[in-house]
Amino acid sequence: METAGTVDVLIANLMARNNRRTADQIDDADWRRMFDVMVHPLIRLARPALPQMLARGRGKIVVIGRANGLRGTSIRSAYSAARGAQIAYVRAVDAEVAARGVCINIIAQNRVSNPTSYPPAATDSSEFAARLADVPIGRVARRDESAALGLFLASAKSNFIVGQAIPFAGGWV
Repeated sequence: METAGTVDVLIANLMARNNRRTADQIDDADWRRMFDVMVHPLIRLARPALPQMLARGRGKIVVIGRANGLRGTSIRSAYSAARGAQIAYVRAVDAEVAARGVCINIIAQNRVSNPTSYPPAATDSSEFAARLADVPIGRVARRDESAALGLFLASAKSNFIVGQAIPFAGGWV
């Protein structure tokens, strides 16, 4: 971290494609892959940033997670478990660092417009419209809406919000 300079805000946005296998079909390699991509990197990112944040008595860590960690979904047991582990990590680290001025939170988002998971070609279809039936707001979130929440959590305006998994899923959770 010395070569990277001072880290005031760390944003961790870890993503893995869901293998869409049921709990009885998932194998050890797929299970490990979910945790290797979405959980284990959290400590590798936070560990070097935390000492300098703690020494200064301030800092922000914002994890961009998914709402699947709050609400498990069919054919996503490994994915949902890894997302839940992210939430547990955030809450555990918060218990260690909040009193020393470092805030860590996770945005538990779902269905946010992006070119990988929700490109316009997919979201403009009638099949996708049917998939939105379980989302009370009835639409995909815009990227700027998600970014605004991340910016708020990275700012001093959110200093009293610590250790939270904040649903950003249009009411899905």
